[in-house]
Amino acid sequence: MLEKQDGKTQTRDPQAKKGRPTPKRSEAETNRRTRVTVPKDRKEASRQARERMRSEREKQRQALMDGDERHLPARDKGPVRKFTRDYVDARWSLAEFFLPAAVLILVLSIVKVPALQLLSTVLFLLFFVLVILDFVRLGFGLRKQLAERFAGQNTRGAVAYGLMRILQMRRLRLPKPQVRRGEKP
Repeated sequence: MLEKQDGKTQTRDPQAKKGRPTPKRSEAETNRRTRVTVPKDRKEASRQARERMRSEREKQRQALMDGDERHLPARDKGPVRKFTRDYVDARWSLAEFFLPAAVLILVLSIVKVPALQLLSTVLFLLFFVLVILDFVRLGFGLRKQLAERFAGQNTRGAVAYGLMRILQMRRLRLPKPQVRRGEKP
């Protein structure tokens, strides 16, 4: 037999030992069977697939609660997304109070008092404009920080990710915030 090593062709003695004993056939077959478990029918295959998916979803759910980077969904993985989460979570923002305020304004608009209905409309428009301005401020600041920290890396979608995260109330955000308000990300 011919064997190439360091650019030279050498002949190998076919009777040379390989450094370990050859396993018995029964041992080799047992090892092969225990490693690969092929389902016997379609129902068993789908049951195994469901079980694998359930365990994957459980790992992802736990990672979202704990912030474990290894098992996060693809949309939340990576250093760019982690920095974006930390940047958003470290700030106070008017946008995170948009949903509770919208519910309050909706209740005010239902009341049959014309002055309260007018007030609710004005409040909603004012709050909406302030949230848009908050988005613009956060978007420009985040874009600048991403350009500084991750120059040359793909940061596509990170600003939109941050804006969607800031719309959620802090205690409902997933993955859970890892920084306190006011901390540097």
